Amino acid sequence: MENEFSVTLQRVGGWIKLAGESRIRDLLYAYDDLHRGHSYPWVALAPTRPQKSLIPSCLVRLLLVVNSFASSVNARNTVVVHRLLSQNHEVEIVETNRRGHAIRFAQDAARRGLDAVVAFGGDGTLNEVATGLAGTTTALAVLPGGSTNVFARTIGVANDPVVATNGLLAGLQEDRIEPIGLGRVNGRFFCFHVGIGFDAAVVAHVERHASLKRWLGHPLFIWSSAMTWARGYDRSRSQFAIDDLSTGQRLPGLFTVVLNTGPYTYLGNRPLDLAPDARLQRGLTAVTFSSLRLPTMGAALMSAVRGRSVETVGDVTEWSPANHLHISAADDDIRIPFQVDGDYLGDTETLDIDYVEDAVRLVWPGSASEVDL
Repeated sequence: MENEFSVTLQRVGGWIKLAGESRIRDLLYAYDDLHRGHSYPWVALAPTRPQKSLIPSCLVRLLLVVNSFASSVNARNTVVVHRLLSQNHEVEIVETNRRGHAIRFAQDAARRGLDAVVAFGGDGTLNEVATGLAGTTTALAVLPGGSTNVFARTIGVANDPVVATNGLLAGLQEDRIEPIGLGRVNGRFFCFHVGIGFDAAVVAHVERHASLKRWLGHPLFIWSSAMTWARGYDRSRSQFAIDDLSTGQRLPGLFTVVLNTGPYTYLGNRPLDLAPDARLQRGLTAVTFSSLRLPTMGAALMSAVRGRSVETVGDVTEWSPANHLHISAADDDIRIPFQVDGDYLGDTETLDIDYVEDAVRLVWPGSASEVDL
C-alpha cells in the first residue's frame, strides 16, 4: 500500500516540479548577460513603487547560487532577489542542477577573489556553499529558499527571501561580516548539525520522496519519521558506539545529533531545541539516544518543544564540548547512516567529527526596510 501511494505522489510531484523549473529557466536564462549581473526592462515582477535604497559604502562582487529545486525558490522571487542585489553591487548568478554543484561554484568564486557567495536555497545548498568557502576569505551569505531554513533562521535571517535580501544588503553596508566555527565530519563541513543513525534514516526516506517536499513540507517529515520508526530502522540493538577522544567517554547509541548551533530543527514556527545551550562559537554539543522507545521519544519531543534540555529524559545523554568524536559501527554487519545539515550522505563504518574555529566568514543580517512582493 505504501509503495503504490508513494509512486503516485512521486509522479504528481515530478510533473509539477518540471513545470516550475521550466518557468525559472525561461525567466533567468532568456539573456546570457544576466550571469554578468546586468538588469533588463523585462524584470517587471519586482515592486514598482519607490523604495528606500541601501547604498553600500563600496561595490561588492557577489555570486548568487540558486537552487531552483528548493521548496521556496520560484521564478518570481529569484528575479526580485537578483534585481535587489544588482542595484548597487556586481552580481553573477548561477543555478545548481546536481548534488555538489554549489561546492564547485563556491570554490571557483573564492579562487577568483569574489567578496561573497549568496546561497539561495535550502540548508543543503547552504552547506555546500559553506564547504566550498571554508578556509578562504570569500564570505558566506544566506537567503532562505528551503522548507525549513534552520541555519538562516538561527542567525536572524527573515524567512521571506525578499525581506532577507534587504537584511543581507544592510549587513554588507554595515560590514557585519564575522568568522564562525563549523563542525566537520569525515572531511565534510556542517553549519548546524550532523545526524547519525535514526535521524539520518528518516532523512533518507524523505529524499526518496524528494519531489514531494515542495508541496507537503513538514507532513512529509512526520510521515517519514513514523514509517522509519515502524519498519525502516533496527531499534532492537545499539547501532554504533561514540568515543569522545578528549575525555575518553564511550557511549552506545541508536541516534545521535552533533550540533554546531541550535535549534535542531523547526516544527512550523516553533523551534525544536534538543540542546538549548548549543550556540555558534561555543564548540560542538552531542545528544545521544540509547533507546528509541515511544516513551523516550515522546518525552524528548516535549522537552525540545518547550526549549528544555532533553538530558533530563532517561536514555538520553548530552555533553559539551564534543569537539573530537569517533563513531564506529557496533557490529560488522552494521552500516551507520548519516546526514549533514539535512542532506543524506549515505552510510559508513566509521565517522570522525571535529570542530574548526573561524572556518568561514559569515555575513550577518543588518537592519532593513521591508519590501513586499
